[in-house]
Amino acid sequence: MNVIDVEGLSKDYRQHFWTPLRRVLHNVTFVVREAEIFGFLGPNGSGKSTTIKILLEIIFPTEGRAKLFGKDVGDSDAKRHIGFLPENPYFYDYLTSTQFLEFHGSLQGMSRDQIHSRIPKILEQVGMRGTEHMRLRNFSKGMLQRIGLAQAILHDPKLVILDEPMTGLDPVGRKEVRDLMLQLREQGKTVFFSTHILSDVEMVCDRVAILNKGHLLSCGKVDELIAADIRYVDLVWGGHSPKLLDYLRTLDTKLSVSAESIYLKVFPHAKESGKDFERRMNEIVQKGIELGGAIQTISPKKETLEDVFVKQVGHMESRV
Repeated sequence: MNVIDVEGLSKDYRQHFWTPLRRVLHNVTFVVREAEIFGFLGPNGSGKSTTIKILLEIIFPTEGRAKLFGKDVGDSDAKRHIGFLPENPYFYDYLTSTQFLEFHGSLQGMSRDQIHSRIPKILEQVGMRGTEHMRLRNFSKGMLQRIGLAQAILHDPKLVILDEPMTGLDPVGRKEVRDLMLQLREQGKTVFFSTHILSDVEMVCDRVAILNKGHLLSCGKVDELIAADIRYVDLVWGGHSPKLLDYLRTLDTKLSVSAESIYLKVFPHAKESGKDFERRMNEIVQKGIELGGAIQTISPKKETLEDVFVKQVGHMESRV
C-alpha cells in the first residue's frame, strides 16, 4: 500500500501582492510505501518543506494532488495517523517533559489514561527517561530534538514525517535518531524525512528522492541510484623493492612513494568492462607480489550517494 501518493504537485508563491507569481514546485510525483524509510533530499530552498506543508495541509497546491493512506490529505481520519516534527519546532519552555507530552497527547485526542501509559514508554524510546519533571528551558538542543520526536510518536502514528530531524545534532544524537527510525520501521511504521545529511540517508533509507529548485531529479532505491561500477582501486604496498617500483612506474596509474609504503591508485580505462578491470587488477597484484611486494590494503572505491547528489544537483552557482 502507498502511504504517501503525490502526483503532479506544483506550487506558486507571490512574495508581495504586486510581484509576479514564482513557481517553487514543478510537477513533482512520487510514492512512499508502507513500512519503509524514505529520504527526501535536496539543498536548502529546493522545495522539501513546501512539499511537507502540502502533505500536512498547512498550505495548498497550485496544481496536482497528494494522498495519505489512499485518502485526500484533508481527510481527518488520515491525519490521525500522522506524527510530525517540523524543522524549527517551538517549545513552551516553562513546561516539563510530562506536561509537554500531556498537552500534545490531548491535541491528538488521546485519553488521559492513554497519555499516562504511553509517556514512560516513549521517553524510554527516545532516551529521555529521568527528565519527566525537568523544564524544557533546561534542555540542550539534542534533548529538545528528542522530546520533539517523542511528541511525534506519542499517539503511535502509522506515518512519521520529520523535517530536517538531524539539524544541529552531534554524531551521537544523529545516531540515536537513526536508531529510532529503524525501530519505527521494525514496528511497521513508515518514516518520511527530509535532510541534506547524506551519510545518514545511506545508513537507514530504503528509497530516496532528490529535489532541486522544485524539480524532482530522481527517485528510487539507494543501491539503484548509486552506480555499482568501481571508480578506482587504492593499493598500498609494504616495503621498497626496486624491481617493484620499476614495474609500477610503467603502469598507467597514480603512484606515490613514502618512507615505508607505496601508494597506487588504479583507474578503469575508457570503455573497459568491469570484468576486464578486475582481470587487470589481479595481474597487477600477482606481478607485484612476484617482484617482492607485500600487499597491505586493497580498497575498491565505488560511487556514493553524495557523488550522485552533487552530480544531479550541481554546484552552488548552478542552483541560484
